[in-house]
Amino acid sequence: MRPFLLCCLLLLTLPATAEQWRVVGDEQFAPYSFVAADDDTPRGLDVELVAAVLDEAGISYRLRLYPWQRVKRMLGRGEAEMAFQFAGTPERHAEYRLVGPIRTGSTVFITSTRTAIKEWQEFEDLSPYVIGQVRGYAYEDAFDHADLARDSSAQNPRQLVSMLLAGRIDIIVGDHNQLIYFIREQRAEERVRVLAKPLVQMPRYVAFAKADVARAEQFSAALLRLQQSGALEPIFGRWAP
Repeated sequence: MRPFLLCCLLLLTLPATAEQWRVVGDEQFAPYSFVAADDDTPRGLDVELVAAVLDEAGISYRLRLYPWQRVKRMLGRGEAEMAFQFAGTPERHAEYRLVGPIRTGSTVFITSTRTAIKEWQEFEDLSPYVIGQVRGYAYEDAFDHADLARDSSAQNPRQLVSMLLAGRIDIIVGDHNQLIYFIREQRAEERVRVLAKPLVQMPRYVAFAKADVARAEQFSAALLRLQQSGALEPIFGRWAP
């Protein structure tokens, strides 16, 4: 009997195994989050930012990247505790508990040099053209609801750039650094034009289930500590264009 009681006491005094968060992000969001062709190791600015915050919070985690539609499904079904990187639109805030922003990006319109448009001021200026966007992405609330001709067949930004260069669409919309990354990948900078006026400076967030207050607050506190200390600046510097 005594050995049994001793074992019970030892188990009670041992620390509980830390919960491991399942963290997921977009695998086609270079240079922010992506996987290389030769392995599935998550890479990118947002990957490093998220990892730094989780480490600061002392959280055990498993970070993996998937297609964007799957990322949203996993969070919605409870198959992941946290996901990134979400645009700060009213719809996203209504659907998830967003924490951040972890950074801000410039959302722009890019066209090929064969297309006549050189600038825009109102959405009406874009109405003669077919605008390509990634299926399932949110961009900016007014734009998302504007009456414009759209092609949402692209599954990721790399495909969106290829469609523009092939002449299948007139204009594409998305994060400036990301689209330029894929344009440079195809050595096509001289074939495109970035319209000078951005659509929006879009904050990017990590997302939790709406009711998951505890995890959201834990991540938020660690993010704030790193932002106030300047500890994240070297990561931004490594990924500067």
